[in-house]
Amino acid sequence: MPICTTRDGIEIFYKDWGRGRPVVFIHGWPLNGDAWQDQLKAVADAGFRGIAHDRRGHGRSTPVYDGYDFDTFADDLHDLITQLDLRDVTLVAHSMGGGELARYIGRHGTDRVKSAVLLSAVPPLMLQTPNNPEGVPQSVFDDIKKGILTERSQFWKDTAVGFFSANRDGNKVTQGNKDAFWYMAMAQTIKGGVDCVDAFASTDFHEDLKKFDVPTLIVHGDDDQVVPIDATGRKSAKIIPNATLKVYEGGSHGIALVPGDKEKFNQDLLDFLKS
Repeated sequence: MPICTTRDGIEIFYKDWGRGRPVVFIHGWPLNGDAWQDQLKAVADAGFRGIAHDRRGHGRSTPVYDGYDFDTFADDLHDLITQLDLRDVTLVAHSMGGGELARYIGRHGTDRVKSAVLLSAVPPLMLQTPNNPEGVPQSVFDDIKKGILTERSQFWKDTAVGFFSANRDGNKVTQGNKDAFWYMAMAQTIKGGVDCVDAFASTDFHEDLKKFDVPTLIVHGDDDQVVPIDATGRKSAKIIPNATLKVYEGGSHGIALVPGDKEKFNQDLLDFLKS
């Protein structure tokens, strides 16, 4: 299997498809690189090189007990990019992965980066605070952690509904979407599941976003029931220079997987890559 060994000896699994300018996909919580298979094929078919890794503690990467913080995730991404000697990279990140992308640029700059895509991403800050009233209350994150610790298999089945907005009339969510979500979530360590909630809930990415100096596409659904657009996507678009915001009407948190929105996103991504 293709493996990147990090500076601290962790094995990071990745897929590497196609040839051409590299596009690195960074998955959300609680998924892994398999969430990007449709996009990997789309970019490879279009003449790009698609790469998607499993975050530590997720999927096929080392099931570590700790290290679930954004500085560590960003340094893991840096290890992958430098070991593969990737240059002129487009970074594409979903949900929690958007924090990883932001922190990567905050810590390592954009010398190897051509452009960035934030999809349903958590920056600049998820947690509701006096200065971020549009955010998510701490009690919601506490309930998520309780659900994981109490009975995580059923919790993931229940969570898949809101993740894909399967509770909305006229939705196009398939049973396969929900099954795939459960399967990937169960491949995440239970410790990682809980620790990542604290990380993506409370990490502030304002200063990281100010360091973006590459073209950035922000895509967010206005029916995102996990990462509310008013606290995240709309604010990121105001902070990042050269950012373009595309709002998907009725779009869920799982835009890249749900039929209809998936194809639309793939085309928007390819258009951005070719621009």
